[in-house]
Amino acid sequence: MSASINSYRLSAEPFYKPSGNEIALYEQAYAHRMPMLLKGPTGCGKTRFIEYMAWKLDRPLVTLACNEDMTASDLVGRYLLDADGTAWHDGPLTLAVRHGGICYLDEVVEARQDTTVVIHPLTDARRMLALDKKGEVVQAHPDFQLVVSYNPGYQSRSKDMKHSTRQRFAALEFDYPEAGTESAIVAQEAAVPLETARRLVSIAHRSRALKHRGLDEGISTRMLIYAGRLIGSGISPRQSCEMTMTRALTDDPDMAKALQGFVEAHFD
Repeated sequence: MSASINSYRLSAEPFYKPSGNEIALYEQAYAHRMPMLLKGPTGCGKTRFIEYMAWKLDRPLVTLACNEDMTASDLVGRYLLDADGTAWHDGPLTLAVRHGGICYLDEVVEARQDTTVVIHPLTDARRMLALDKKGEVVQAHPDFQLVVSYNPGYQSRSKDMKHSTRQRFAALEFDYPEAGTESAIVAQEAAVPLETARRLVSIAHRSRALKHRGLDEGISTRMLIYAGRLIGSGISPRQSCEMTMTRALTDDPDMAKALQGFVEAHFD
């Protein structure tokens, strides 16, 4: 089983450019094994941040993308048939709890609330996980940490995080980086000239001003990297941006036209 958890170790350093003192703050939180909540808009770097921190701290990172079909068994494990009959198989959360990994539940509010209650005993002084179907209580490894993320501006009220859950976490808030930092990130990740990255970031800033005025979300850093990669491969900026940003963000023809106007203003 130790080999299983070691397969979750990151072998190479993920590229991450800090926007503030989030690295130092997280290191102190991990030193106390505080449960952490990372909140911020889609595609702003929350997942990359936790990947970088897991690498920096030399801890395995077990990531689970939450969805409304997720059950408690998907988190903790279940009995399955194998060659020797019925055997218990730990879920990703249990694997991290037993062996001292960081368990990252991405977009945790997408999971059903009756599923996420299983994490509550891991977020207080008990630091334990009850495997009801197995009749076992797993005490968390000293190196275990639980980290969750969500986008507070995107969920409906029915999917907002319950206060009884929020109060169990320390939180770091993320946003899109300032223009210079974001341009450097896009240039590095998309392998494009810095000037191209700056133009893409300028387009994104204009789109973000339209949030709640026709757009649910503005253009994310992730989208800029996608566009940059296509531009770098020889696709025209207009087509690259249309494919990775305009069509992905909206189905409204007027809004799509406005976004393409931003592109044309920055790329001849």
